[in-house]
Amino acid sequence: MKIEESELILTPEGKIYHLDLAPSQLAPTIITVGDPDRVEMVSKYFDTIETTAKHREFKTHTGTYKGKRISVISTGIGPDNIDIVFNELDALINIDFEKRQAKKKLTSLNIIRIGTSGGLTPDVKVDSFLISTLGIGLDNVMHYYAKTDKIFNRDFAQAFIDHTQWNPDNSVPYAVEADKELVKKFTSEKTKQGITITNVGFYGPQGRVLRAKLKDENLNEKLASFRYKKKKITNLEMETATMYGMAKLLGHRALSMNAIIANRASGTFSKDASKTIESLIQYTLEIIAK
Repeated sequence: MKIEESELILTPEGKIYHLDLAPSQLAPTIITVGDPDRVEMVSKYFDTIETTAKHREFKTHTGTYKGKRISVISTGIGPDNIDIVFNELDALINIDFEKRQAKKKLTSLNIIRIGTSGGLTPDVKVDSFLISTLGIGLDNVMHYYAKTDKIFNRDFAQAFIDHTQWNPDNSVPYAVEADKELVKKFTSEKTKQGITITNVGFYGPQGRVLRAKLKDENLNEKLASFRYKKKKITNLEMETATMYGMAKLLGHRALSMNAIIANRASGTFSKDASKTIESLIQYTLEIIAK
């Protein structure tokens, strides 16, 4: 079935619209970062850079690191941008742009996020590296898609809803696990594992108060006290669960690596967040190259 021009939007050069990339410019291993300026923080370690592209907040460098071809792409902030980026990454690898049809043989990508995050409990130390083994999504992106029953952990999500006395006016929380092989590959004595909350905003949705009052002033305390089969929520950010959901829906492998630069329980912030992020980039590249 042919995909119409209004649905698969291509530039006059035959590139996917938002990412401004041609299929040949995408590597099978992808690092995603939020901040466009962080793309250079990753690609400066590359041995070669073959492609650079930028459109809006989406910047891409594709090159090689120790013989491994890698693309690093900025997503911007939030679940809505993850929806754009993951659909277009999948289109680049699994849709024939000339025929405007899905390829008969689908290809899986390895997508590793290097992001920043805030810890919710005192044991999640500032400047540590945390691997998200599961994401709890408080956004609405995944609810627009069919066939999510096979990728959602319904029992986990329901336990979360019950514990937090979730406001029914909000989007229904969902839970998605990381790719188990990637979790195993990136785990070491330098990393901690945890469960990550993905929310839709930085201020009210994450319990921050400036002038606007919150509907649930105790939400962060509820998140920190949640337990399910001896597992607890460790950190809070804005991309991981949506990333896991879109990756599994489209048949890709995804992992979220978090540089913990703040701790909400202690009210502390990293003294040198840039150094922590730099260290996580180096760690991630070394694991990818193995």
